[in-house]
Amino acid sequence: MSTTVLVLVETIDDYLPILEKAGFHLILATTPAARTDAIRSHGQTIDAVLTRGPLGLLAEEIAALPRLQIITVIGAGYERVDLAAAGERGIVVTNGAGVNAPAVADHAMALLLAVVRDIPRADASVRRGEWSKVMRPSLAGKRLGVLGLGAVGMAIAKRAALGFGMTVGYHSRRPRGDVEYTWFADAYSLAAESDILIIATPGGEHTRKLVDAKVIAALGREGFLVNVARGSVVDTSALIDALRSGQLAGAGLDVFDDEPNVPDTLKALPNVVLTPHVAGLSPDAVKATVELVTQNLLAHFSGRPVLTPVTIA
Repeated sequence: MSTTVLVLVETIDDYLPILEKAGFHLILATTPAARTDAIRSHGQTIDAVLTRGPLGLLAEEIAALPRLQIITVIGAGYERVDLAAAGERGIVVTNGAGVNAPAVADHAMALLLAVVRDIPRADASVRRGEWSKVMRPSLAGKRLGVLGLGAVGMAIAKRAALGFGMTVGYHSRRPRGDVEYTWFADAYSLAAESDILIIATPGGEHTRKLVDAKVIAALGREGFLVNVARGSVVDTSALIDALRSGQLAGAGLDVFDDEPNVPDTLKALPNVVLTPHVAGLSPDAVKATVELVTQNLLAHFSGRPVLTPVTIA
């Protein structure tokens, strides 16, 4: 009997043959309705679930899958996977930390350049037949604060320091001994010494609204914020207030609190660049991610340790 994998992720269709060639039977359920129907109709046959952090897997869904042995998460974040419920059943959880870091870092810098140099409005102006020139800041010599210096944060820091000559500081739970960047003990201290703050920390309760009104204010009127992590890390109301009032110069956002729903007030702001959670999507990154999922599944179902386990307390 083949191993059945429930696929909840909607962005990897072109790479699903990698899993099928490895011998896995796939059930695709990439909408909320299809997900509910698949668990109800096929719950007794599902051995593994492929999901991503914002989609997660709820305790009641885990309970409805009696054969479930492993939950594989694309990307680093797994904030909506109920780890406690998985742990009670002895279900293995894996993630894809670091695999798409280059793509996410590229996108973070693209958002930063777009908002700092005001590229969307300049483009729209030219398309309207205008020739309006506005003086905008450059990145050279600016102080960059990276919130979360994991694989993505490191890739961002290297691009900023080596490519743009920026001074880099960071905040993480503890200082890293393998970098020369300046460590700050908290997000506020980092923001106060930064011109730009890029958020690359995991989501979840321990980082919820870590970037609050106080941290945003510390960036100042000429400061910029970029978020390629999770919408929950930022107090969205405080961010909107700061952007509206001119207390923050601009923001580039790839992630939001309730995706795919984005507040209309945020859409209406002229000093924001918005993208639909695509930072980690590139052909190379998605292929590598699905290949890692495949290797984790093959390892687990052959009795070997998985490559990228998530620690369940």
